[in-house]
Amino acid sequence: MHDDRSLVEARLKRVLEERIRPAVHPESVPLEVAVWHAPDEPVPVAEGLAATPEPIEVGARWGAPWGTSWFRVTGTVPQEWAGRTVEALLDLGFDENMPGFQCEGLVYRPDGTPVKGLNPRNQWVRIGAPVAGGEEVRLHVEAASNPVILDYHPFLPTQLGDKATAGSEPQYTLTRMDLAVLDENVWHLVLDLEVVGELMAELPVDSARRWDLLRAVEKALDAVDLQDVNGTAEQARSQLTAVLSTPAVPSAHRISAIGHAHIDSAWLWPLRETVRKVARTTSNMTALLEDEPDFVFAMSQAQQWAWVKEHRPEVWARVKKAVADGRFVPAGGMWVESDTNMPGSEAMARQFVHGKRFFLDEFGIENEEAWLPDTFGFAAGLPQIIKAAGSKWLLTQKISWSQTNKFPHHTFRWEGIDGTRIFTHFPPVDTYNCSMQGREIAHAARNFKDKGVARHSLAPTGWGDGGGGTTREMVAKAARLRDLEGSARVVWETPKEFFTKAEAEYPEPPVWVGELYLELHRATLTSQARTKQGNRRSEHLLREAELWAATAAVRAGFPYPYEDLDRIWKTVLLHQFHDILPGSSIAWVHREARRTYEGLAVELNAVIEAAQRALAGEGTRELLFNSAPHTRAGVLAGGARVPAVEGESALVPRAGGGHVLENGLLRVEIDARGLVVSAYDIEADRETIAPGRAANLLQLHPDFPNMWDAWDVDEFYRNTVTDLTDAQEVAAEGNAVRIVRSFGASRVTQLLSLAPGERRLLIDTEVDWHETEKFLKLAFPLDVHAERYASETQFGHFHRPTHTNTSWEAAKFEACNHRFVHLEEPGWGVAVVNDSTYGHDVTRTVRTDGDAGTTTTVRVSLLRAPRFPDPETDQGVHRFRHALVPGAAIGDAVREGWRINLPERRITGAEEVAPLVAVDRDAVVVTAVKLADDGSGDVVVRFHEAHGGRARATLTVGFAFDAVTAVDLLERPLTEAGEVTRDGDRLALRLRPFELVTLRFGRS
Repeated sequence: MHDDRSLVEARLKRVLEERIRPAVHPESVPLEVAVWHAPDEPVPVAEGLAATPEPIEVGARWGAPWGTSWFRVTGTVPQEWAGRTVEALLDLGFDENMPGFQCEGLVYRPDGTPVKGLNPRNQWVRIGAPVAGGEEVRLHVEAASNPVILDYHPFLPTQLGDKATAGSEPQYTLTRMDLAVLDENVWHLVLDLEVVGELMAELPVDSARRWDLLRAVEKALDAVDLQDVNGTAEQARSQLTAVLSTPAVPSAHRISAIGHAHIDSAWLWPLRETVRKVARTTSNMTALLEDEPDFVFAMSQAQQWAWVKEHRPEVWARVKKAVADGRFVPAGGMWVESDTNMPGSEAMARQFVHGKRFFLDEFGIENEEAWLPDTFGFAAGLPQIIKAAGSKWLLTQKISWSQTNKFPHHTFRWEGIDGTRIFTHFPPVDTYNCSMQGREIAHAARNFKDKGVARHSLAPTGWGDGGGGTTREMVAKAARLRDLEGSARVVWETPKEFFTKAEAEYPEPPVWVGELYLELHRATLTSQARTKQGNRRSEHLLREAELWAATAAVRAGFPYPYEDLDRIWKTVLLHQFHDILPGSSIAWVHREARRTYEGLAVELNAVIEAAQRALAGEGTRELLFNSAPHTRAGVLAGGARVPAVEGESALVPRAGGGHVLENGLLRVEIDARGLVVSAYDIEADRETIAPGRAANLLQLHPDFPNMWDAWDVDEFYRNTVTDLTDAQEVAAEGNAVRIVRSFGASRVTQLLSLAPGERRLLIDTEVDWHETEKFLKLAFPLDVHAERYASETQFGHFHRPTHTNTSWEAAKFEACNHRFVHLEEPGWGVAVVNDSTYGHDVTRTVRTDGDAGTTTTVRVSLLRAPRFPDPETDQGVHRFRHALVPGAAIGDAVREGWRINLPERRITGAEEVAPLVAVDRDAVVVTAVKLADDGSGDVVVRFHEAHGGRARATLTVGFAFDAVTAVDLLERPLTEAGEVTRDGDRLALRLRPFELVTLRFGRS
């Protein structure tokens, strides 16, 4: 008997691959196959079943990119197989090394009943157990020939990511279409050997348990007759019985396995294909639940559940039954697994509103966990949103991908900007596609950072995307790992069961304060600028539509468009999925997104204009409708009136070339290169631009990351930079300065202006972008000494350091902001605000004029040009709006950020409009005014403290109401809410820093 483990492992590997696994299906006969190729997009099931197919042979090529082929397989179970278990083995041409990223199928019976999905590691369809012999077999397979786009490395540009450019070349070879006998003894022997062999490989070389397993494997292999595997499998299994029945030690790590299939709502496939991926996976999982009584499956993303309900009612019926049995578990309570860095305050709230409400309405189930295994980092404002939605736990996996710093905890409390703490778990298995391999289970136990105080972790188990979810093999391996010496204990549990146990055993875990920054995928803050602009503008149009429709409903009997707003919100939320909004999907996805956003803008503008017209009435007075949450031109937030006149601005030539803009508050010098060399705060007697430097500086970098093209920007991109200082034109245009630059194959046109009465330099930038693998930044070197700066996030802001003292700070070389970044010295600050960009960097450099001190440079990320997965990323014309705001306190940054995103609307009419609610302190920002979702006519108002301090304010209500109640995001009364102090139409507010409040005003 060999003592060398490597020799035993080599023997086990070969015998399994060459003898035992092939004996799982020892006998087979071919099926007859015919195929009908749908001419264009997928067809309804009834049409696919009724089509007339043509014969096709195994070995034939099939499947144009993004095509759908309907295979009909027929045959007869041989009489001599009576009493045995028989399966159809249907291999469409799968590559088993890439589950989820290739062709897939959904099997139907002739009556249209779905059976299960076909996936690379799930190719079987049960015919009978046992069969009687002579059964006629007739199955239909709806097969999707999705092209292989992801080949991990190298990432090569491909035209396969859009149906319009993918061509028609067949993608796959039909590989196997057979009826086969399943030998369950051999199938179990495979799993016995895998579990024992994989565990053996993970144990220390001097472990007695390792040697017990090694000897058992050798005895089992000795017992196998390689010329009669099927006849000797049971004898071989008996050699493993003892080692597989030895229980785990009491201190063994405990893993809650949760059946899972992480399905990206769009990524390397379009939205319409995800609808079918979900149907295939849910068919698989409901079938597996029927066969495996211990198995539990959890699925997140209410949108995906809604797709099943809408598009596959026959699958939906099975899902509903499994949910009622407590085995198929709605998870996460969000509409999709969204990005959390870029969605605005209300959008992030509505992810939970629409997700949780769907599960409540359909199943009466309240989700208490946020489930976001694959999201690219987590904004610091998220904890209080989770709490305000009535949830209390968070799961994610992605932080384990960080390149520089290893996160110090697996279970902890995460504290957000307002002090809210959420119990959070990072599964130490370090994957959301666990397959129950021994190395995964051992890694989870070894890797778990909270040993000694906790012993529970979670393992999302199953193949994601198009992989079909959990397999019967994973369930069988988990059964063997339930109580096995040398291994962690594995048990199937729901997310709620896991979190309840984990929190009970670890009531005082460590606390992590601030954002959960992913040290990877930083370029997702910039890629696909049009998608990001569509999102930002849709969010603000929705704010306007709700505000004015609610105001018009209360004041003028306007019909509030409940259904339209509900549908539009869900569409916007869908497009915040963590591969759509971040810009990491194929061209097809982003092309459709642009069209969708354009359509939503038309719809929302129509709602806004109709509501404002209903409020203004007929007349000739010019009225300014102010949708921003602060007074503008004398018009209250949420109101409309004739605007006040606010001073004048001037444009004069500058000595030495260029132009000077001045409005009594600021004096801005633009030199002959079109660069801002001075932005002087007249009242403060203070220069904004660092000495010897120039702002409004466009900078171009090479941008070729080490791996994930659309996802990543690596720090070395900064090593090479080109300052774009040559200008073809710097000229006056009205009261603005027009600047034109050309570089490479691209052209930039800017318009710099200074409005009367406003302390902001407005910069409108149009880029006709035709670069490849380049990164375009807009730089503002500021004469501000600041060790930290503020970035807006959901319902507030938080601070990041400007220095790189530690590796944690250095890793944040590209970060996210919403509408502003803000820097300040005591008593004076500067803000840079934007209307649609998110990525930025802030750096400190030593002054070069001989004076002591530092220059703090804010750079806005404008455009990238990665070639994978969309080779034409961002090519074409883009328009951005930014503003430099000298002398800005944090409140000014908040106000200007809202104003640049919510431009005034002017219409003619007769009636001024008083706001439904008014707040007397700028620190209290109203983010939503709407009618209650339940159609009652109640008015819902959401607001938060936005400056980061305590705030006392008065909320004046401009309509009659019976009662006011503090509610959660789903507009349900809060049991622990403090009393709302009312004095007639006024409410006294006392808010903590960044506190989020939602009030519901009852109207009879």
